[in-house]
Amino acid sequence: MTGSRGRVGVPTWIFLPALAGACFVLLPLLAIVLRTPWSRFFELVTSEASREALQLSLRTSATSTVLCLVLGIPMALVLARTEFRGQGLLRSLVLLPLVLPPVVGGIALLYTFGRRGLLGESFEVLGVQVAFSTTAVVLAQTFVALPFLVVSFEGALRTAGQKYEVVAASLGARPTTVLRRVTLPLVLPGLVSGTVLAFARSLGEFGATITFAGSLQGVTRTLPLEIYLRRETDAEAAVALSLVLVLVAVLVIGFARQGRGSSL
Repeated sequence: MTGSRGRVGVPTWIFLPALAGACFVLLPLLAIVLRTPWSRFFELVTSEASREALQLSLRTSATSTVLCLVLGIPMALVLARTEFRGQGLLRSLVLLPLVLPPVVGGIALLYTFGRRGLLGESFEVLGVQVAFSTTAVVLAQTFVALPFLVVSFEGALRTAGQKYEVVAASLGARPTTVLRRVTLPLVLPGLVSGTVLAFARSLGEFGATITFAGSLQGVTRTLPLEIYLRRETDAEAAVALSLVLVLVAVLVIGFARQGRGSSL
């Protein structure tokens, strides 16, 4: 045993692959920084198209994160605190967007909410068009980000156990009171982690968005789509906007860590 009292050290050889892994993640980010055209940086990132794309990304990502919270918290609670037949299959289906190619998710959404989709025709009767609108961007981001919140929150619920909830219930607290005053405060760090992951995933969503929502400036063209389009015509602008997206993601994660210590 090595290291300070109360802590178990790790084998020395572990540091070599750990360093290789860190380099694998950090070197591409360093490459972006080195290739950024700093003399034109502010000109590129403050153009009208860039500002609209960034504002749309932040607005839709915030909305989709709220949707993830509204839908994901109940889903995680049901998966972690109940038992029923087919629960394993349901969990696998809920987490499917984690491994599904985003473009497939976009096609699935298109055939659900599109004009000739499963629910799209009903929306069309009501005069509501979902596909290729800002609403479609939010739905696409929610579809791919929701599993991140469910996985994180369900894991926190299972780790916390039910000891304090059982005590509260034995003292006469109703299930809603137990949820509000015991469960949620107990697993708040896990909920924060899931929320941050969902927001970051929404911010970087590309495949499902371009398939389901298209790319219309100011309406559906988020920052990842703007970067992809600029890559074809202005590579320097694409690099500058990529750096902006990286910085926003770092700020989001850093803000979350500062707000809840180092447990993220």
